[in-house]
Amino acid sequence: MSGRVLVVDDEPEIRRALRTGLGYHDFEVRAVATGEEGLAQVAAWRPDVVLLDLGLPGMDGFEVLGRMQERGRAAVIVVSVMPGERDKVRALDAGADDYLVKPFGMEELLARIRAVLRRQAAIVGGEPVIRAGGLELDLARRQVSVEGRPVSLSPTEYEVLRYLALHAGKPVTHTTLLRQVWGEYAVGDRYNTRYVVAQLRRKLGDDPSHPRYIVSEPGVGYRLEA
Repeated sequence: MSGRVLVVDDEPEIRRALRTGLGYHDFEVRAVATGEEGLAQVAAWRPDVVLLDLGLPGMDGFEVLGRMQERGRAAVIVVSVMPGERDKVRALDAGADDYLVKPFGMEELLARIRAVLRRQAAIVGGEPVIRAGGLELDLARRQVSVEGRPVSLSPTEYEVLRYLALHAGKPVTHTTLLRQVWGEYAVGDRYNTRYVVAQLRRKLGDDPSHPRYIVSEPGVGYRLEA
C-alpha cells in the first residue's frame, strides 16, 4: 500500500525521521513545519493522509483541523505528545480520524496509516443497499440517509456503520470492530469504538437509552438492528 503523506510538525528531527521511514515503505512524503504551510499543501498537493502535530507554532493543530474541513478531505492522524483523553476527544470532534501519542514506533504508524487508507478507499460497484428501518446505506455510493435525510459521516464513522450493517442482526465485538476498522495496534483501545458509536448515534438521531439502529450488547460490543 502506498500514497501521499503530508507531515505537519515543527520538530525537524520528526520531519526527517518520518520522511525517511515512510519513504522507505514507498510512500510519497512531504513535510512542513507550520499549520499555514500544511493547509497550503492540503489544497495544492491533495495528500491521502496528514500526520498532524497539535503543538504547532502560530496556528495550532486544532485550528488546522477546523480549516481542513473547508479544503477537501484527507485522512488525518494526530501525532501528539499530549496523551490526555480531553485532547483526544477534542481532536476527534474536530475531524481527526485517529490519534497517536508520541513517541511511537514506525510499525504502529504504518499500521494506522494503512487502516485509514483502507477506510478512505472507494468501494467498487456492485455493493448492496442495506436498509434497517429508516436507515439506508448505499455501499456503492458511500451514502447514508435516515428517513430520506442525508447523513454526513467521517470515514471512520462510515466504516464502523458499514461493518455493522454488513453483519446486521449479529453482535459484533469491540475487538472485531477495532481490528477491522482501526487495525491490530488499536485492539486494546475500546474507547475508539465507544466514542465513534456515540457520534454515530447522535448523527443518526438514535437515542442511546432506546436505540432504533445501533444496539449495545453488554460486555460484547454492538449490533445493528436488522
